[in-house]
Amino acid sequence: MLRRRLSGSEASGTVTGMTTTARSRHAARERTRRRRSRLRVRRLAVLLFLGALGTVTLLLTAFGSDSKAPAPIAPITPSASPAGRPPPQTLATVGNLNIRLPISPDSVTAIGFHGSASGALTMQPLGQQANEGLLARLWHRIAGTSRRGPDWFQLGGQAGPGTSVLDVGAIPGTDAYSPVDGTVAAITDYIVNGKRHGSRIDIRPSSSPSVVLSLTHLEPDPSLAVGSSVLAGTSKIGTVANISTVERQALASHTNDAGDNVAIEVHSAPTSLP
Repeated sequence: MLRRRLSGSEASGTVTGMTTTARSRHAARERTRRRRSRLRVRRLAVLLFLGALGTVTLLLTAFGSDSKAPAPIAPITPSASPAGRPPPQTLATVGNLNIRLPISPDSVTAIGFHGSASGALTMQPLGQQANEGLLARLWHRIAGTSRRGPDWFQLGGQAGPGTSVLDVGAIPGTDAYSPVDGTVAAITDYIVNGKRHGSRIDIRPSSSPSVVLSLTHLEPDPSLAVGSSVLAGTSKIGTVANISTVERQALASHTNDAGDNVAIEVHSAPTSLP
């Protein structure tokens, strides 16, 4: 049987064809390997996400009984409003200034912080934010963060830093006491829609003379005068005014009444004050 010898060009073509086929197979294997690698990465990401979600669910289940914000305190009727001075409990700080509870705790309906466009200084609240987000509550529980002080609510609807105004809720007519030691620097009318609704009482704190603490939504005590010395939790400065009839109070979202309150701000002291 005769066999035909391959010419040089035919032999070269056969080798080239075999090389091309080998390269194609190698490239196909590489593409397959890369696809499988991507699939493994995606599966791992999904598993990690599901694992994290399961962990969060278990933690929330474990702490579920305490994760909800406390129910609002029922308002107290005027006839049942207890008399008495507030204990020495600090609600917030501004630098080295401690701002104490100005209302007897039995009369407090809720405590909240909100922003202000008046240039008030930012306060550092003590206690636990009752309506903080889910992740923040979870982190505090995992980290075991301890915060001493009453529960408070973050209130919205105002510009500026979210903790520049402190609202201490109480029904109108409730006795209010000075939240700091100091001297009364000014007593001015609080005007809403051209009419007087209580007063603003400015106090120069003894421990921080470079600031002025201002209280509004109050009817000043008749014995109070500019230059009067006041002691925190001891000196009565007035009674809670009925401000909710002319201004909607954000604190009402967390109480069973109209949200009347004593509002407290801290400002840098102008040089004109004594």
